[in-house]
Amino acid sequence: MTDIPLSKRRPIHGVAVDQGSGLATALREARGAAARDDDLFRFKQLVARTMSAEATTLLVDAQYGRALLPEIAASCLPMLAFEADVYKIVNDDRITVLPDNLQVADYPALGVDVLKFFLYYGPNDDPRINDRKHKLVQQIGEQCREHGISFLFEPIVYDRAIPDSASAEFADRKPDLVARATRIFAQPEFNIAILKVELPVNLNFVEGIGTARMSRKDAEAAFRNAAEAAGNVPLLYLSAGVTFEQFEAGLKLARAAGVDMAGFMCGRAIWSDAIAVFGAEGPEAAERWMADEGLRRLRLLGEALA
Repeated sequence: MTDIPLSKRRPIHGVAVDQGSGLATALREARGAAARDDDLFRFKQLVARTMSAEATTLLVDAQYGRALLPEIAASCLPMLAFEADVYKIVNDDRITVLPDNLQVADYPALGVDVLKFFLYYGPNDDPRINDRKHKLVQQIGEQCREHGISFLFEPIVYDRAIPDSASAEFADRKPDLVARATRIFAQPEFNIAILKVELPVNLNFVEGIGTARMSRKDAEAAFRNAAEAAGNVPLLYLSAGVTFEQFEAGLKLARAAGVDMAGFMCGRAIWSDAIAVFGAEGPEAAERWMADEGLRRLRLLGEALA
């Protein structure tokens, strides 16, 4: 394992390919009659192989992680997710299901320094639900500390009173939700080495990027407020399914706001367009696309941090 922990690396240009069932469905639909049982692994494999050549860190999932780790370039820090299936939440409380094939104690032997854990978090939820979530995150953090693993935590905010997270109403509330969640998990009892957080604004409603519901000045203030909530815990911004152009604009907005971010972790905004190529032309063509357009996008995101 590397002697330089992720939290000390600046800037971080991260690529995530930890998606599970949702990505599998998209690939199956793109491939049609040509679909194969191993398409999900093959797609993840090509992403890992091409993007790790220039990425600072690359995130893989628990299901395929062991097989994907050898594909990651030696210069790129591997990161392994600690979830059964990211975003596949099977209960109303939205508590992430842990993998049944992986333990925190396995990470050192796998040569992985960083554990990533994702959790939906509603600051306005019933305190009893959030207490369970706090205890789960704290438990994982304690295990990471015990085994010498850096804990990267990813809270995705929601509000039960506003089910449509893409709505203008939720966009109005999002800056406060992100700041509150960040402030909570920046507390030392969680042993979190780095926070992987959402952009605190919905770019579809920001002046100069989308509909001008929020001024650019207010958007920059939202970035500063949410970042200050992290205290001394480094922040990585995640793309959370937005387009590449939006995520690039979001990073530039954070930089203009004066946010001292550690970097970014980007998944679909970089490689989602390769799914159609994979379906229409096959894995080899998708790998060529990734080595060309995928790496170009990664470089542009890196320039957005400058």
